[in-house]
Amino acid sequence: MGLISSLVDNFNDNVIGPEWGNYYGGVSEIGGRARVPCTTGFAGYQSAYQWTLAGSSVYVQVPTRPAASGATEAYCAFMVNSGTDGTRIGFTINMVTTMLRMQNDVGYFDATAVEIAYSGTTHLWLRIRETGGNVLWDTSPDGSTWTNRRTLATPSWVTTGIDTCALDLSAHRSSGTTDYAEYDRVNTLSTAGIVEGAAALTAQSGMTAASTRTAVSGFAATAQSDLAVGTRLTATAAAALTGSSSLTAAPDGADTNDVDITVGQPESRWVVSEPW
Repeated sequence: MGLISSLVDNFNDNVIGPEWGNYYGGVSEIGGRARVPCTTGFAGYQSAYQWTLAGSSVYVQVPTRPAASGATEAYCAFMVNSGTDGTRIGFTINMVTTMLRMQNDVGYFDATAVEIAYSGTTHLWLRIRETGGNVLWDTSPDGSTWTNRRTLATPSWVTTGIDTCALDLSAHRSSGTTDYAEYDRVNTLSTAGIVEGAAALTAQSGMTAASTRTAVSGFAATAQSDLAVGTRLTATAAAALTGSSSLTAAPDGADTNDVDITVGQPESRWVVSEPW
């Protein structure tokens, strides 16, 4: 896949992204952080085994650590795993001993690991990097100013393990009350949202950009002393309306004004009915 420094996530979308395809143990993203349960089981955010540590670096913020809660072992760990189980480089924050352990494990153990008293403020940020033939463990209070805590000649698996390493952010306890560790800002100081997705890009053969020109000019303004203002009058009047009308009904049909009708005795040639 590439250098492990290109693995970036600030967890602000509250969705476990595809870069953590090997996550385990009921992890989640809540409040813009990667939350890892600290139980008697094992849980962690883990990437695919596709990254390279050689000539690269990876850092993370650890804002929330589990409580000891009477356990004999309660920790959270930030590790770069090789392709061989138990061969790895990283940090363990031991909340029972309150020590920060910088380790180069083989078979899950480093007899020469370096430990210092842990401070949640001074060691808020942790970084692993490989450069100049050495692996370095660094800490920072702000993600910008770093202090080196251990330097070791680069193990051979780091230089040969091209595109075979995985990042693992985990937590575990031997007993006590279940709680969690939280991780944030992997390889980024930004809290802005990061959007990921696949895109199919097609080249545009003919593209024309229209320019927009803006002219800014200065001018002198002189006040005019004799300004005339026209008066606008609006009048509203009330009116009383009276109407009269003459209605004439004309008969329906022909005009009978000049027709005379005479009624007389019936003649013999007439056939009439009662009352005649």
